[in-house]
Amino acid sequence: MISKRTSLSFREYWANSRINYSVRVFLALVGVAIPCWWLGASEAITPLVLGVIASALAETDDNFSGRVSALLTTLFCFAIATLSVELLFDYPILFVLGLTSSTFGFIMLGAIGPRYASIAFASLLIAVYTMLGAHHSPSIWYQPSLLLAGAVWYGAISLVWLLFWPMQPVQQSLANVFKTLSGFLEQKSNMFHPSKDLTPQPFRLRNAKENAVVVNALNVAKATLLNRVRGGRLSSEGRQFLKIYFLAQDIHERASSSHYRYQELAAVFFHSDVLFRLQYLMRLQAKACMEVSQCLTLAQPYKHGEESVKALDELNESLQFIKAQDNPEWKPLQGQLDYLFRNLATVERQLANISNPDATQTDEDKEIADPDAHGFRDKVSRIRAQLTTKSLLFRHAVRLSIALAAGYGVIQGFDLTRGYWILLTILFVCQSNYAMTRSKLTERITGTLAGLVIGLPLLTFFPDLTGQLVLMVLFGVLFFAFRTTHYATATAFITLLVLMCFNQLGEGFAVILPRLGDTLAGCLLSVVAVRYILPDWQAHRLRGIMKDSVAANRDYLGQIIGQYRIGKRDTVAYRVARREAHNNDAQLTTAISNMLAEPGRYRTAIDESFRFLCLNQAMLSYISTLGAHRMQMDDDSIHELVSKAHRGIHEELDCLIEKLSGTKVDATPCLSSALGKHLERWREEESSSARMVLQQLHLIHRILPEMHSLTDALAQKALKSSKS
Repeated sequence: MISKRTSLSFREYWANSRINYSVRVFLALVGVAIPCWWLGASEAITPLVLGVIASALAETDDNFSGRVSALLTTLFCFAIATLSVELLFDYPILFVLGLTSSTFGFIMLGAIGPRYASIAFASLLIAVYTMLGAHHSPSIWYQPSLLLAGAVWYGAISLVWLLFWPMQPVQQSLANVFKTLSGFLEQKSNMFHPSKDLTPQPFRLRNAKENAVVVNALNVAKATLLNRVRGGRLSSEGRQFLKIYFLAQDIHERASSSHYRYQELAAVFFHSDVLFRLQYLMRLQAKACMEVSQCLTLAQPYKHGEESVKALDELNESLQFIKAQDNPEWKPLQGQLDYLFRNLATVERQLANISNPDATQTDEDKEIADPDAHGFRDKVSRIRAQLTTKSLLFRHAVRLSIALAAGYGVIQGFDLTRGYWILLTILFVCQSNYAMTRSKLTERITGTLAGLVIGLPLLTFFPDLTGQLVLMVLFGVLFFAFRTTHYATATAFITLLVLMCFNQLGEGFAVILPRLGDTLAGCLLSVVAVRYILPDWQAHRLRGIMKDSVAANRDYLGQIIGQYRIGKRDTVAYRVARREAHNNDAQLTTAISNMLAEPGRYRTAIDESFRFLCLNQAMLSYISTLGAHRMQMDDDSIHELVSKAHRGIHEELDCLIEKLSGTKVDATPCLSSALGKHLERWREEESSSARMVLQQLHLIHRILPEMHSLTDALAQKALKSSKS
């Protein structure tokens, strides 16, 4: 029993993505440290280690051929970066021109895609690493060759690793999707608490945050799967994972749905146990999603438990009891409870078939959209499209270029021999918006200070090369282990690693105080750059993000209504529209959160923004309900009725989008009170299937007047802010 548990624990750790990443770094650092120790080449340790670190930071997931291509691109960019530094290092004017132009160019490469963004950042990093050791370089080729050798060494380990475990990133990303779905379902279950004075807005805000986490996990999983599909030789295991991904998307759509206004359900069924049973079932399904995540992580088959099946049966009995009571107050909402039950029953069936996704999938579930740029012209076109001051990437590229040039000016002006830590700090701290920069700044200073305080006694207690090499490997591994979760801790470890590296050159103690001063200077320059050079204050962008979110919801709704004519089709166009709606909702959530971290004078209309987010989240959940229950309606008269209602809402959404764009629109024709009355009457008169569709359209229509008034309020406050 003990050995079995030990084996399971090992598999759990081995399947962890951060541990896998750290093991690769460990092998690379050991492969550098041992030969240098054996040959007594202590002066080569620093550039080799820094080359390994830069290559590891540039690593992105892909299939084998894609990884080879990415590695060759990385090495090419690294060679340009490091050689240009060596060539221009003694010519300050040419150097600053090269630094500025190359920074702008590398950052703009991110327009092509995330892979190029990672390579671009790592290329700038290796350029700064070259600056750090330029004074000690005996020749123009010495540092570049060692830095590239370290990068090649890590790249080779990464390729070998991929050959042995090609599908491990897919398992890890899908496991994370179900882990986030578990949190989302758990949070959503709180909406079913039967309280007479239920206020849904706080729950909506928390739902929006949890939904953003799920959306991000789905996007990562999609990219990971797409890298395998693009290879053209997807294994049977890969096809199974692809089907599980589509199944997770469907569960997310159903979990996102709202069948009625929660406060009304809570008030009407306050004395019934039905809402408690709904809440209990959703929490069991959240627990099941967590178990699915664990099984995917460990590559084990998932077996659905009987507890949630029993809870579903008991919920059905509760619904039958409600119908038998024939309570006039309950009767209008019984249909909505039925659809809630069907929705959760479908989720239950999907979870039960995780290990056999073919049972719930159709032939259309084999396609996946590929948004990446592939041809040379397409890549150039994407970069050109971003060459405008309206582009966040362009603004960040300009901002970072100027910040690095200013940092270089400080180094030259004060004749700081080791001042290139200023540039390194700017590179890490200066982010694309103020909120992220502020967070990085605090963590960077804290981590650096902690690393220097700990490093002083370590250099004293471990003066010999062997002990310091062991510590270097340990600190390098720990840096990558904590880099994405605890940045302050990771900064402390990379500071300790650098201290050990420079101690090999006889400068361990000498860099402690300059390192702290340079960090503070770099942080100051980063904050100044983000605040005053083409700043991206979220309040100035909010209406644009709101417009995109409403437009995405409109397109998603249009895709759904069309399928009530032709029947349910999980086409690529439908999936793209659904993903865009959720992506834009997540962006709106992030933008409002970031605004709260900005200086007070740049925060405007906070209450209105949060209220708009709640209403947008509600609209998306009402639309998701229509998507979850897609079916073909054969009766032409009913379909015409639904189409007429949808056309009216579509026109109102178009009007709202124009107002959010800044276009002056007469609000009167945008809000048709007649449409609301018709929707309410049609809902009561039609059959159960049409009633559900009209009910959801009625709920969407009910929130539009407030969204219009909030849009007007946001426009007025933006006008006042611009005048002041």
